[in-house]
Amino acid sequence: MTAKEKETKKSKQQGVEITGSEAVIRSLITEGAEVIFGYPGGAIMPVYDALYDYRNALRHILTRHEQGAIHAAQGFARVTGKVGVCISTSGPGATNLITGLADAMIDSTPLVCITGQVASPLLGTDAFQESDVVGISMPVTKWNYQITTAEDIPDAIAKAFYIAASGRPGPVLLDITKDAQFGLLKYKYAKCHKIRSYVPEYPVEKEKLIEAAALINAAKKPFLVFGQGVMLGGAEKELKNFLEKTGIPAAWTLLGLSSLNSDHPLNTGMLGMHGNYGPNIKTNECDVLIAVGMRFDDRVTGTLKTYARQAKIIHIEIDPAEIDKNVKTTVALLGNAKKVLRLLSVLVEEKTHEAWLNEFRQAHDIEVEKVIHADLRPVKPGLTMGEIIRRVSEYTKQKAVIVSDVGQHQMAAARYSRFKHSRSHITSGGLGTMGFGLPAGIGAKLGAPNREVVVFVGDGGIQMTIQELGTLAQENVGVKIVVLNNHFLGMVRQWQELFFEKRYSFTKILSPDFVKVADAYGIPGNSVSSRNKLSEAIKTMFTTEGPYLLEVKIEKEDNIFPMVPAGASVSDILLSLEEAVK
Repeated sequence: MTAKEKETKKSKQQGVEITGSEAVIRSLITEGAEVIFGYPGGAIMPVYDALYDYRNALRHILTRHEQGAIHAAQGFARVTGKVGVCISTSGPGATNLITGLADAMIDSTPLVCITGQVASPLLGTDAFQESDVVGISMPVTKWNYQITTAEDIPDAIAKAFYIAASGRPGPVLLDITKDAQFGLLKYKYAKCHKIRSYVPEYPVEKEKLIEAAALINAAKKPFLVFGQGVMLGGAEKELKNFLEKTGIPAAWTLLGLSSLNSDHPLNTGMLGMHGNYGPNIKTNECDVLIAVGMRFDDRVTGTLKTYARQAKIIHIEIDPAEIDKNVKTTVALLGNAKKVLRLLSVLVEEKTHEAWLNEFRQAHDIEVEKVIHADLRPVKPGLTMGEIIRRVSEYTKQKAVIVSDVGQHQMAAARYSRFKHSRSHITSGGLGTMGFGLPAGIGAKLGAPNREVVVFVGDGGIQMTIQELGTLAQENVGVKIVVLNNHFLGMVRQWQELFFEKRYSFTKILSPDFVKVADAYGIPGNSVSSRNKLSEAIKTMFTTEGPYLLEVKIEKEDNIFPMVPAGASVSDILLSLEEAVK
């Protein structure tokens, strides 16, 4: 029997007396955890000591910062659909997770985060590296719990995984005191399948289905908008079948991207502030708006005073808290998107809406002429974000996992990457966390080792978590990093140009030689600034084994259009700088 087989057998033993720290590791293995991300410290040291005996059964990735650990766990969860796991110590180790928890909470990412804590007799005494992580994290977790006795560990971990993954997913935090880690218990583990008073998913109401189907069947200009709820519910096939039966044009939110093939004839593009022209203006022209697994975020709706006022709203959503929160619905269909779309598809009529769909095509032609052509085939000598991203997408045959940080490049990546497979686009949506991209890319590659993973990041964002190059190097994770360097905090600079009279207040940024920094970690790289060298640089990046960093120096004042100004209607979308400065 191999060491791994012995460890697996040991992890399945029930009723034997073990320490709380070993119970943590066994419980993670039983829940199917494969990779965990973390950083050791005093208060979590017993768990790390237990992990030493299970290191062949559970892979641990030592990140360079706890924020890197939780973003990596997010990337792993987003690409696999599994629960991501990260571990940190108490005090600053625990508080360094808060940004990632907030990000995961608003983007519905399933995580189980385990923090060490001082011994229970010291709680509340301001002991060394004590922080009230349960109190601090309460607003940004789906559930959190402090464990003070070893006997509570198995049940708490079972509940944590169930809560994190069920219903609308989200992050869970378990804070384990040091004496609970050292304590002994008779280990028994039972997976959790139900918690009293917790209703992760509601039964679909037949009457509501009939009412929604009637509205859809009578519609002349129906429009479907979908978010990440399609992906989280595993409803990609059901969405495609529903659209093809009804002939309804569809558009996606930033986190819904890749749920529907980019080349599907009913896919009209992205909604929102930097979304496509057609989906935005047609939102205020449709007669029935079907929202699937999205929460009517302000970046999608613009001002609510004018958003889809003419339309009947059908909202398919698993979380009742999102119903009528921002947009008043005509029919609310509570439930998992997969189940609701399957049931609704039976009731709707087979149709085409060719004339209505043609209006989207005409709007797209306008956008091609005024925006897309200039982004993809620029006449300026400087490189644009759009052309770089599209070339990468074409080189990978639309099969790569694209991870983006936050800023102008994030919007360009969403607009110009193309996708054939679901769970292929990972970014920080609701929180907009700069520094997310690089560690999330590490997690994504570990979750999808057989796929190309490309991280697009700005010269500002990469410097927030650049130390994770050390993680890449140590673990030899084959992430391809493309730094789009314009020597600015680009998105803030764009707003300053458009709305603050070009008063570039503290948005110019001095950066290191990124290629030399990568080289210092033993990671190969290259820097290009001319169009005639771009294709060869991209080819070299992908044909080089392991991690690689490609810096591309782009136009300093390259802007992202279209753009819906903050507080404006989606109908008032701007297509050019000239329109913006009028």
